[in-house]
Amino acid sequence: MTTPQYTTKEIQERVDRYISQFKEGYFSPLSLMARLTEETGELAREVNHYYGEKPKKPTEQEKTIEEELGDIIFVLTCFANSLDIDLSDAFHTAIRKIETRDKDRWTKKD
Repeated sequence: MTTPQYTTKEIQERVDRYISQFKEGYFSPLSLMARLTEETGELAREVNHYYGEKPKKPTEQEKTIEEELGDIIFVLTCFANSLDIDLSDAFHTAIRKIETRDKDRWTKKD
């Protein structure tokens, strides 16, 4: 089975359709920041288990880095939607800044 590919616009629309079916709607920015921090911690834990010196305990549930990245994308999308921020626009601004500021920072491949 092939996993569908989504644009950032489609991701934002899909998340909004999901969240919009509930009376509670989006969490507040502060709550979303806390959730994003929590998910980032879970990603760090998985990276540490796979690539660090701290193996999982036999009783710990198996999760994957891919799953944790997906959780971060979901929460980040909720955050953007709740503040009416277009993720494509935000990425465009960030990559332009990075490509300009860091254009000579790293050694380029031949």
